[in-house]
Parts: sequence; structure tokens; C-alpha cells
Amino acid sequence: MTQRISHSGLAIDAQLYQFITEQVLPHTELDTERLFAGLADIIQRLTPINKALLAKRDSLQKHIDGYYQKNIKDNHDEYTQFLKDIGYLLEQPQQVSVETEGVDDEIARMAGPQLVVPVSNARFALNAANARWGSLYDALYGSDVISEEEGAEQGSQYNPVRGFKVMAYARQFLDKALPLKSGSHIESTEYAINNGELVVILGDSQQVTLAEPSQLIGYQGQPERPTALLFCHHGLHFIIAIDPHNRIGRDDKAGIKDIVLESALTTIMDCEDSVAAVDGEDKTQVYRNWFGLMMGNLSCEFSKGGQTQTRRLNRDQHFTKLDGSSLTLHGRSLMFVRNVGHLMTTPAILDSDGNEVFEGILDAVFTSLCALPEYHSRSELANSRTQSIYIVKPKMHGPEEVAFTAQLFSEVEVLLGLPNNTLKMGIMDEERRTSVNLKACIAQAKQRVVFINTGFLDRTGDEIHTAMEAGAALPKSAIKAQPWIDAYEKRNVSIGLECGLSGKAQIGKGMWPMPDKLALMMEQKIGHVKSGANTAWVPSPTAATLHALHYHDVDVFAQQKTLSAQSQQSFRDLLTPPIDNQQQLSSEDIQLELDNNVQGILGYVVRWVEQGVGCSKVPDINNVGLMEDRATLRISSQHIANWLHHGICTEEQVLKTMKRMAKVVDEQNAGDSQYKNMADSEQSLLDSLAFQAATDLVFKGRSQPNGYTEPLLHHYRRLFKERQASM
Repeated sequence: MTQRISHSGLAIDAQLYQFITEQVLPHTELDTERLFAGLADIIQRLTPINKALLAKRDSLQKHIDGYYQKNIKDNHDEYTQFLKDIGYLLEQPQQVSVETEGVDDEIARMAGPQLVVPVSNARFALNAANARWGSLYDALYGSDVISEEEGAEQGSQYNPVRGFKVMAYARQFLDKALPLKSGSHIESTEYAINNGELVVILGDSQQVTLAEPSQLIGYQGQPERPTALLFCHHGLHFIIAIDPHNRIGRDDKAGIKDIVLESALTTIMDCEDSVAAVDGEDKTQVYRNWFGLMMGNLSCEFSKGGQTQTRRLNRDQHFTKLDGSSLTLHGRSLMFVRNVGHLMTTPAILDSDGNEVFEGILDAVFTSLCALPEYHSRSELANSRTQSIYIVKPKMHGPEEVAFTAQLFSEVEVLLGLPNNTLKMGIMDEERRTSVNLKACIAQAKQRVVFINTGFLDRTGDEIHTAMEAGAALPKSAIKAQPWIDAYEKRNVSIGLECGLSGKAQIGKGMWPMPDKLALMMEQKIGHVKSGANTAWVPSPTAATLHALHYHDVDVFAQQKTLSAQSQQSFRDLLTPPIDNQQQLSSEDIQLELDNNVQGILGYVVRWVEQGVGCSKVPDINNVGLMEDRATLRISSQHIANWLHHGICTEEQVLKTMKRMAKVVDEQNAGDSQYKNMADSEQSLLDSLAFQAATDLVFKGRSQPNGYTEPLLHHYRRLFKERQASM
């Protein structure tokens, strides 16, 4: 049974209470009485508002269900008026201009990749924070961007053939990002600084300089024999590291051992979709890691190559400027924290009536509290140089919910004694009611907003659930090709630019889902940069370094100026769901779609429920590793629920598919010593809480609030933890 501490009418998980009072509060000017009395007051006053907002979501969905049940023909004008009549589609403000102040350069004036990692995993969090700088050589050598043809295979030992390909690729990058007045970096044999100017000696002994001499920012070592040269292009820094005695450098004509790119400018430390935190114990771990990041003392020991290593936050980078003065560049990614949305409650704290409190309220208070030491800090490892706290708020439905978040942030600022608008807001445009009212959403947070982004995955899940009664959803691959998605992605950027986010905030794009298919990422993800997004999500530090190359290919802020003059995309397209009641699917097509959906559901849910892993690289039915989190789960479960509802498949067929694919998932996890098979027998399937959760997500999918997966996942994870504790 959970031990609790009573304070101010609240019953607080003992582990959480101990962490906050003994580890966090001593580093602040707050005392226990003020904190928990203030928290209790916020909970009492804001809980009814939160409940009313959730009730409105349900009411609007019932109205939309009823409309689709009565209206078979597509009538855009009638449907649009209906959405206005019920208060779903609101009158948009004529002019909105963001007024956010005190925003760090990484968000406002720089463009580059963004990582999203579960903050519950200390090693992942540290890796992401340290991914501000990434080795281009390592990223190329260890990925499929460099082919294994012609003897360039990867292996346990360094392959000089592959290494030569990496060097050639990197030299081509230098020619694009750091052009010479004449000649090519491919021919370079020496780099030096002479009279404050970079001199490059080519193979024919010709000395050349940069086409843009101002790109040289600084150096390490001696000017005539530098060990590192620092450059800037499109606002991003990169380093040519030189050491002719290094294993790599000695094989290079100019002694270059690496090119280091400024990569993950920002990282979202996630408390939400990639995290499985269902009780006070889990929430304490989430807050503890975030606190360690803000204090700068988080560390993690791990075993690699038979040796124990310790990972900590990287220190800053120090260079000498051309005038001899010193230059310091931030060594770590600027960190956001993503709180949970408005839906879920948590047993971490019970209110005066014994009810679980809303998790989003706790996150706002405690993640901000944990950032207070950083806010007052002037140490090298401080996160924000503007003393801002950056919070991404997901899954908000429309401007009323954005306004509620702004109110919550204001209450937290008063409680913690922070200046107004210290808490900056990231608005995730991933729910349909937010997309159609985006401009009004931004208006509600115009003094706080530092981030908007599109989240195709959750947005697709919400699209399917919202239009559940409209008809049968298209196959998932076809959904991606429908006009609504293009309108959604482009409108987000155009509205962001119209509201003045350029130069003040991030306009972001979603995740690359295949962490092992980075050559394909390099072909496709440049589209995010060309769309005018000054950040986009990547699944790993390696992907961040490679995606950084795209921001050298395209000057995003120049692109935004061009796009600002273009008109928004069709509102009709945005309101047209990916439904096709005339589709003719063969039985083979239907079964293949079910196999794909069910395999993804089971592969993700089994790790969530039984191992507490909130984000996984799950092999699909073709054994291609895909990044899976609650957003992808929402799509797959809602898709099957939709097909069941419209008779595309039957419950018997789905259950049979689940039993068959459970064996496939068991086989795919055969190398995991912590994994317990679901399908060893019929009885083991019946006993498996993960299998029960997966079936509920599908068969109860229509009744889940907005199609979210959290309520069922949390329920079954708690049952699993209780079962383990009783054994």
C-alpha cells in the first residue's frame, strides 16, 4: 500500500514528498508550508475548470457523432456552419502578434534539429542534452547514409575504406557550407590562420581563402597550427578538428580528425508520450531527473565494452576569437520540459476528498519548482541565459484550453515567486480543434508562446476519432496522402509566420519514425526545412547531427520571409476527414492492414505494461524498426476500432489476428532477457495484462476520450505493478 504524508489537506505519496522537501526545497527560497498550501489552493480552484474543459470535449464529440449519423452527403458549408453553431469552430482574431520576451537564441534566432526523449531515462536524457554538438564522422560512419558497397562494410573494427567515404562526404559538406574563393576542400592539405584570415593550402601548394571570410569565428590551439577551427553558416556553428597524430587524422591529407556540427539546438525532456509514469514512484523519478538536469548534477553509470562509464552534462566549448579575446559556446542543448496534457489524473497526490489530482497541474508546479535552482543559477551548466522556463503543453483542444494553461502558469509563477511570463509555453498543434482555431490559440498565449509544431501522429489519431461516425477510415498509408495533412502542415507554418513567430519562437515539425533508415531521412526530412520550420524532431543524437546538414542546405529564416507572402492552405481540405465509404478493399488488403496495426500495438503495449517503457523501437511486420509511442498507438487502435465499427473487419477476425501476432512479437523479443512471452499458451494469453490492454484499446477504442490510450495503459500498468509487488 502506498505510504502518504498529509499536508494542507493533500495526501502526498511519501517518496514524492521526501524528494520535494529534502532535495528540492533546500535549493530554493520556498518552505514546505508555502509550497503545499499554495499547491492545495491551486488544485481546489483549477480542478473544476479542468473538469469542465474535459466535459466540453465530450459534449462536442457527441454533437459531431450525431451530425455524421444524420448526414451522409458531404456538404462543406453546412458542416462548417454546424461546427460554428456548437462552438467547435470559433471566430478567428483578425490580427495576432506574439509579444514573448526573454527568449533564448536557440529558440528565437537559430534553426536546427530538436530531440525528444523520456526524461525518466537518465542516460537518454543526458545523451540528448549533450547532443548539442555531434561528430559528423561518427554519424556518417555508423549510419546507412554511407553505403556498404565496394568494401565499405561496418564491422567490429575500423574500416579505412568506409572511413575514406566518410571523409569524402564531409569534404563535400565543407564545399557547400564553407566555400573557398577557388578550388575545393577535397584538395586541402593544410588549414591555418594568417593575419586573422583562414588560409587553406591545396594539393598543388596553392593558397586560397574563404569566399566569405567572416565565416571564421574562432579557433583552439595556435593560429598557425590550430587544433580546431570554428565557423558559422546559416546561424549554425561547426568545427573542423585537426590532429595529424589521431587514428583518423593521420589518414587525412590535412590532418582533419573530425567535423563537429552544432546539432540538437533544443531538446524536449518528455514527461508525456514517451514516458510510462503511473504513480507517485514513477512521477518522483521523472521529477528527480529533470531536477538533476536543471541543477547540472545528473549523472548515469552504464556498462560499455565491459567497463563502467559515467555520463554527465557536457561543459561549454571555449575558443579564441580572431582578435584574441575568448569566446564561449553553450555545450548543451537548450532544454524544454513537456508536461502531460489536461486529461489524466495521478495517484501521486490525492485531494481533500481522496480523489486523484490532475497530473497536468502537478507537472506545471513541480517541473517549474525543479527549474528554480537553475533560474537562480549563474553556473556554467545553467539551461537558460534569459532565466526562462520552457514548458511544452501537449494535447490541448482549442483556445479555451490554451487560456487555461496560461492561467495555470500564472498561478505557478505567483506560488513560486517568479516574474510574470517566466514560464514560456510550447503549443502542440496535434488536435483537430486546435488546428482549426490555431490563430486564436496563439492569441491566448501571445506573451508566453515560444513554440508551435505539428504532430502528425496524434493529429491523425484525433482525426480518426473525431470522424468515427463519418465512415470507414482509409488504410493508414493512404491517410498520409490525403489533402487534409498537407493543409494542416502548411497552415501551421503560415499562421505561425502571420502571428510573428519568426525570430521569436520555434515553428516545428514532427518526428522521423525510422531511426535506422537515416539515408531515407536525408532524402525526405529536408522537406521540413523547406516548409519554413525552424526545427523538427529527430529520434537520436546521430539523426540530429545528420539533420543539421539540412539547415546548412536551406536558410530557414530566408525561406520564412518568402513563405510569409503566400496564402494559407484550403480550410475545406483541413475539415475533410480521411474517409472513403466507396473504397474497395480486398480481404488480403484488410488482413495486411490488421496485421500491421496489431503488431505495432502489441509490440509497444507489452513493453509499456510489463517494463514501464514509454517509447520503443518496435519492429513492424517487415522487421523495420519504428519509433512507437502513445501517439502511434492512438492511430493503430483507433484505426481498428473504426474498421470494426463500420464492418470492414469483425471482432473474431481482430482477436484471431491478435493471438497470431502475439507469437510474432514474442519471437521479435526473444533476445530480451526481461521479456515474458505472451503467447506460450492460450492460458498465458488470458493471463497477460499486456494482451488484455491491447485488446481493450481496440475493442473499447470508440469509448475512450478523444481516442486517447493513456487511461487504459495506466490502468493495466498499475495492475501489473500490483501483481509484481504481491509476488
